[in-house]
Amino acid sequence: MFLPRIFGTILIKYDQLPLWGMDKYLTVSDLRILTRSENDMKIKKEELSAFGSFRALGSDANEVEREQLFKNVAQLFSYVCERCDDNQVEQYDEVLCQLAELVEVEGRAEVAKMLAPLERAPGTVVIKLANDKIEVAQPILEFSNVLSDDDLIEIVGAKTEAHRAIIAGRKLVPERVGDAIIVHGGNESVGKLVGNDNAKLGDATLARLLNKADIDTQIIKNLRGRQDIDWQKIQGKIGVASKAVREKLDEINLPSDQTSLDQAKAVVFNRIQNRAGFNANSWRISWNQIKAMGDRKQLDEQSLVRFCRFGYGHHFGAAMASMLNLKQQFFVKWLAKQDYRAVVVAAKCIGMSPEVFEQGIMILPWRNLPSLEDIASTKARFEELDRSEAREIFNLWKRHEARNKNATAKLDMAVGM
Repeated sequence: MFLPRIFGTILIKYDQLPLWGMDKYLTVSDLRILTRSENDMKIKKEELSAFGSFRALGSDANEVEREQLFKNVAQLFSYVCERCDDNQVEQYDEVLCQLAELVEVEGRAEVAKMLAPLERAPGTVVIKLANDKIEVAQPILEFSNVLSDDDLIEIVGAKTEAHRAIIAGRKLVPERVGDAIIVHGGNESVGKLVGNDNAKLGDATLARLLNKADIDTQIIKNLRGRQDIDWQKIQGKIGVASKAVREKLDEINLPSDQTSLDQAKAVVFNRIQNRAGFNANSWRISWNQIKAMGDRKQLDEQSLVRFCRFGYGHHFGAAMASMLNLKQQFFVKWLAKQDYRAVVVAAKCIGMSPEVFEQGIMILPWRNLPSLEDIASTKARFEELDRSEAREIFNLWKRHEARNKNATAKLDMAVGM
């Protein structure tokens, strides 16, 4: 098994270095990092001594060579990832996935540590490492924002309690992920989830927690310290809990004073407020998760349906932009300007169904919440617009933007910027 030719297109300039010899080895005597152009970011040669010459994946290549190559490629990607386009990321992804099959746990664990903090990590290899043995998966599960809620839920259901415990302690645990941990998890992961103040516990999650408390009343004690829970609502659910749970709740003196209830209401209000409107951090995370889904060829209308179902407005918008190969700043500008017409044209170009479009309009993170009249008129405009006409409008807009960009570049040169 050999590295594909595409490996060379990422790393080496074709007209300067031979990529493949008759011996089937990839040989590099003077590695040069290329991203977009000669003038882009360069890495000092001494910093890349490890890349100076290597060969791997031949039938007689040893474990050390393969592991070193795996680490080198991952390290190289970490240097240039911000400059890579989607095709280049896809090429790195393919190479890293192949190498991951050929190295031992220690090598995979090292690469997982390199990829975990990257905002734009290759989607397929990240999922592969996240589903690996816990010593490999841990940094990815703990730190990677490339993993979507669906990715985490799948891992929670399929992997070990150790995997679940790491996910339960993430910096942010969405409600759906927490619910999956309650369903599949044991005492360790459930306890870690309840003790994580950044884990969102919805009504369904709390109801399941009460059921689990029949077996492990420590859960109730852990809940006691959380300020984001509507205790009045919890008290309303106690009727379906067992006598042992009710007695334990009485023992730890659940907060019932008005101050505690007001605190809980304030937290709930803030959560609702955070979901409404554009949030730069939410958009950045969503954008990188959408790109990872694109790496895995998982981005289609069914993805949009799921985003609508769970109210993932930032993901919905990022997916639309990615499916159109549109720079994210343009779509963000539409949201800020409440540009419903632009979103209508974009949705029609994608081939979105009227039902998905209507739901999408309601969950997108607009600057201001659309009124019922806005939604109705936008839906009517969408249904009236022909797809071929939408493509014509979109292509015209892209040409206009390209002309403006060229004009701006010429102006900058003229004034010496």
